[in-house]
Amino acid sequence: MRWALVKVCLAVTAMVVVAFAVPLGLVVKEMARDRAFSDAERQAATIGPTLSITTDRAQLEKAVLTTEPGAAGRMAVHLPATGEPDGAEVDIGHGHATREELETVRVSGRAAVTEVTGGSVLLQPTAVGPEGIAVVEVFVPQDAVSHGVVTAWLMLAGVGIALVVGSVAVADRLGVRMVEPARRLAGAAHDLGEGRLGTRVPEEGPDELRSAAVAFNSMADQVVQLLANERELAADLSHRLRTPLTVLRLNAASLGEGPAAEQTRAAVEQLEREVDTIIRTAREQRPQTQPGGPGAGCDASEVIRERMAFWSALAEDEGREVRLAGVDRTLRIPVARPELVAALDALLGNVFRHTPEGTAFAVDVHHSGDAVIVLVSDAGGGIADPKAALARGGARDAVGSTGLGLDIVRRVAESTGGDVRIGRSVLGGTEVRVWIGLDGQRPRGGGRGHRVGRQRRRRAGGRANL
Repeated sequence: MRWALVKVCLAVTAMVVVAFAVPLGLVVKEMARDRAFSDAERQAATIGPTLSITTDRAQLEKAVLTTEPGAAGRMAVHLPATGEPDGAEVDIGHGHATREELETVRVSGRAAVTEVTGGSVLLQPTAVGPEGIAVVEVFVPQDAVSHGVVTAWLMLAGVGIALVVGSVAVADRLGVRMVEPARRLAGAAHDLGEGRLGTRVPEEGPDELRSAAVAFNSMADQVVQLLANERELAADLSHRLRTPLTVLRLNAASLGEGPAAEQTRAAVEQLEREVDTIIRTAREQRPQTQPGGPGAGCDASEVIRERMAFWSALAEDEGREVRLAGVDRTLRIPVARPELVAALDALLGNVFRHTPEGTAFAVDVHHSGDAVIVLVSDAGGGIADPKAALARGGARDAVGSTGLGLDIVRRVAESTGGDVRIGRSVLGGTEVRVWIGLDGQRPRGGGRGHRVGRQRRRRAGGRANL
């Protein structure tokens, strides 16, 4: 494309140069000829006053020699024969024209230019008496006719070549400006097709290519987002399998001894490992997304009551004391029901997986006007490094953990402008505080939730056992 543009520009410029330079060169040549003969006419006219006064040969020779062409031997005066005794014409100076040409000018009475050897002659008739006409002849050599023409043509040729070279250089630069962005766009499309999802194109060049680059980058971002959403969905769905797997594991633990019981427990452990592998694979490099979407929402109290009813059955089998508070009224939150279910199951599943049997836990829900606060507390050994546990993927090295549970919870909270924090609970173990914003604004004064939650939980310590 680049060389094609250069060739087109070269051809167009060459045609323009030829179209203007050739006529201009001919005009220059004609102007030089006109200038030479105009000068000859002016020199011939200088003899006219002398001829009107006298036809004396000596006087005329002197007058001819005083002129520039006369001194150079390029002027002659041809007097008529009427004034001579022998009837012969008088020629003063060196003439080049023939008698026939001189006679033609006398008869016609008009100046004429005749081609002769080495150049041209100007024949100018001048009256010298009532019946006589003299002819002044000025020889114009070929060099005088073409004087300056070659120089002018060389200058025109130089200007034409400069225009052609300049146009080629400009076309080459324009070609680079157009071709390079197109080449980068093609290369980026090839890289993206080969799976290099981080490929992007600089948004530069002509407007059309810039728009194409913007569209390509937007498309690449959407492809990455779609793939990330697919991985995230696979990870979330796989993580939700952890809840029934926990039930299976607990039930398998109560089967006692025997080959069938051991096989069941081994199968559950194998299934847990496979689910963990799927989650770890699917969650690689996945960005945060917005759970739910526009218009999504649910009643937090209803969902929490439902999930606590499910987990309380397992808690009863393990001898865990369970407390629930703050779900006696409707609390609408901007989170889709499946997302809240996944977050609650992740939190409660962590309690069952990482605390010994018989460890009590509690769930408290608070409404602070602009947010809903969910506190999940247990009486276990606590978390030694809460900051590391909250770091994305920070728990992946733990046995039986994928590090995705808190990621799910955090994504749900951050999608509403809230956050997740880990601290020490009043039960002596871990407290996970989930702040769910109702107006999309981040909470102010993060410690406020802890203080309010603990005060209300102390007041609500004797609430219903499930």
